[in-house]
Amino acid sequence: MAPRKLPRKQLKRSARNYRDNPKSRAKKNAYNRKRNATPEAIKYRVELKRARRKAGAEGKGGKDFSHTKSGRLVREDPSKNRARNRSKK
Repeated sequence: MAPRKLPRKQLKRSARNYRDNPKSRAKKNAYNRKRNATPEAIKYRVELKRARRKAGAEGKGGKDFSHTKSGRLVREDPSKNRARNRSKK
């Protein structure tokens, strides 16, 4: 089942921008495909997926695993984990 499409007013600024500007979205998707295919990105994802699988949380939603500054993996709320490197506007 496809995810439901949120009304425009419920989207954050960048999501609204990409929905309204198909060329911008295409450029972003091209960059992401290139970045996610690098060996470093693949290794990073494999490490996190392995931890989720070992914890029995793979494919079930819930908390993410996050890399700490020391390199440890810890469980963390997805919104906090994914927001960490966004711009602080």
